[in-house]
Amino acid sequence: MRNNKRRKGLDMQFVTATISIMLVLLLLGLVSFFVLSAGNLSVYVKENINISLVIGNDVRESSILKLQQQVSNEPFVKEAVYVSKKQALREHIAATGMNPEEFLEYNPFMASIELKLKAQYANIDSIARIKEQFAGCKEVVDVKYPRQLLDAVNANVRKISVALLVLAAVFMLISFALINNTIRLAVYSKRFLIHTMKLVGASWGFIRRPFVARNIWSGILAALAADGILMASAYSLVTYEPSLIDIITPGTMLFVSFVVMVLGIALTFFCAYVSVGKYLRMSASALYNI
Repeated sequence: MRNNKRRKGLDMQFVTATISIMLVLLLLGLVSFFVLSAGNLSVYVKENINISLVIGNDVRESSILKLQQQVSNEPFVKEAVYVSKKQALREHIAATGMNPEEFLEYNPFMASIELKLKAQYANIDSIARIKEQFAGCKEVVDVKYPRQLLDAVNANVRKISVALLVLAAVFMLISFALINNTIRLAVYSKRFLIHTMKLVGASWGFIRRPFVARNIWSGILAALAADGILMASAYSLVTYEPSLIDIITPGTMLFVSFVVMVLGIALTFFCAYVSVGKYLRMSASALYNI
């Protein structure tokens, strides 16, 4: 009966420690998720900023399509879409409900090639060089892009990145302290067992091994539980709003899961190793005074 009660107590201690570690890893996973998702969001926003190559009215459509093909092959272009004068007019009517052709008696819009750049080129310096490159094309009469929006996006991305990195560092320290305290409490209850094993001649490595292995298993189970919650939450968000798949990508979630698992194993191993070592170095009298 005593042995059964003791095993049940040990199991409850293991379960309690695993749940505590799981909550901490879940917090770390959320921070990792926000850091990576912020990067994906930045890429998504930058790659959806339009640059318009305005085409002259006297340019034939065959020449415009040829230019579009050339532009599409440029290394900095993600997508190049030709918008004819008629299509531009239809889009204006759909957006405003007004048809300027009715009172002007001509279509005031010009054909254009709408560019979406790759994220690494969506900055003022790169766009200035791109604008200079296309200024020499006889078909292009103007290059338009939202400079203020681009400046705001790049400035905010830098601020958010710094804030998230600082937040990640702070939560990492807090998480380490919480996991360390959880494992130290578990090892504390076995301090006299550690001392007894040391007295009968067991090596420090032999004494450490079961404590480290037990806590690593606790870390693995906690990481699996945290990963399950994170994956289920991400799946629910993408199911509710499918467009979020560009931000909450499968690659991002796999990397977050990997980070959580590595942290679960590394932190529990390190904390258990250090905690057991602390009691191995203590004398019998010191054990009674803590």
